[in-house]
Amino acid sequence: MTYFLAVDIGASSGRHILGSVNDGKIELQEIYRFDNGIQNENGVLVWDLAHLLREVKAGIAKCKTLGRVPQTVAIDTWGVDYVLLDENENELLPAVAYRDARTAAVQSQVHALLSPALLYAHTGIQHQNFNTLYQLFCDKQSGKLQKAAHFLMMPDYLSYKLTGVMKNEYTNASTTGMLGAESKTWDTDILSALEIPKTLFLPLSLPGTEVGAFSEDVQREVGFNATVLLAPSHDTASAVAACPIDEQSVYISSGTWSLIGTENAHPVLSAQAQKANFTNEGGVEYRFRFLKNIMGMWLFQNIRKDLGKKYTYDEMMHLAMESDYRKTFDCNDPSLTAPEHMLDAISALLGEELVLGDLLSAVYHSLAQSYDTAVREIEALSGKAVSQILIVGGGSKDRYLNALTASVTGKTVVTGLSEATALGNLLSQIMYRKKISLSEARLLVKQSFDLKETIV
Repeated sequence: MTYFLAVDIGASSGRHILGSVNDGKIELQEIYRFDNGIQNENGVLVWDLAHLLREVKAGIAKCKTLGRVPQTVAIDTWGVDYVLLDENENELLPAVAYRDARTAAVQSQVHALLSPALLYAHTGIQHQNFNTLYQLFCDKQSGKLQKAAHFLMMPDYLSYKLTGVMKNEYTNASTTGMLGAESKTWDTDILSALEIPKTLFLPLSLPGTEVGAFSEDVQREVGFNATVLLAPSHDTASAVAACPIDEQSVYISSGTWSLIGTENAHPVLSAQAQKANFTNEGGVEYRFRFLKNIMGMWLFQNIRKDLGKKYTYDEMMHLAMESDYRKTFDCNDPSLTAPEHMLDAISALLGEELVLGDLLSAVYHSLAQSYDTAVREIEALSGKAVSQILIVGGGSKDRYLNALTASVTGKTVVTGLSEATALGNLLSQIMYRKKISLSEARLLVKQSFDLKETIV
């Protein structure tokens, strides 16, 4: 049996999932899971790189323990964040997390050099206060950038630590706001205007590219050798790769963020798309993920944290279902990006203090309403007539949100790929091994998993 290993790391947790193809169907097995999270280090929100690397290697070593050694390994993570290394390949710490507030003060300075309209016309990337180009501008102002010789997105960095080989992968690089949408490579005009050295960046490599074998040190630690490949290393790119969608389909990759969009052959760079804050991120086979970021399970995760994890997510869902409260708020309000207390932040937006069930109901209905708005915008901006919404990822398990989405949008809602991100990661490895196209890989998904329509 040939095994493939997907290392899928999100903002709150990571997991290692073994995949294989048996009798024409993909089989998945989660073998390792670990916690991840942003750390507050002297008032700065950062990622613990040493922790991440330890856990990545621990999960890989578990394969040896189970006697299921993968032929290939690939890593996906969230977008935007990166690691800088000096000329001796030492990390320039800390690795600041995208939710840190440092970029708030520099956006006007960046826009004085490059207007939002010009940035969108070049990159097709939506404005988010944490986009990589704003973060790098902060690093330039602090002097950190002047010490840097290498730039690696988070999954690029972890792959490098396993192999000793540096590569910049296309789909994750497309989230930086520094790639030309049409050229599909680093935009030298943007880099020059911001005085970000072009020498930091490597030529972009596509998903399915071989990075290299485990280094000798890693082989000793995990007990075997394998080939590291580039997955669609932005987790949403992996999730969308797993979606068996067509021209009438919209996907929602539902996790910490709800990423709602369609798949296009060409970027949509109109002023209307910019005004609606849609993004054109890179996908497998140079397909564009035309989508909008909406704060998703992040809202529930932080409410649950505020409550000392007293309630399970299912218990919170049932509290919302019992409420008749229907007032909504803007799920993407900046006050929700990294609040000290999510309950207080949402109450402030609603303008009143609520019992828990009513507040949770407001979250559910606000998310469903935001999905409906996004679907209407996708139809208007892309010229597509949407009939189906495919909800994938961990959030697809929320029955109430699925039903509300179907009810509010009037579209057919289909679910069934709760591990879409890891599945898309594995598909890229299967495509590499079997030399098949994305269309052929998606047919394999349809044959392997039971997709179910949500009944309202």
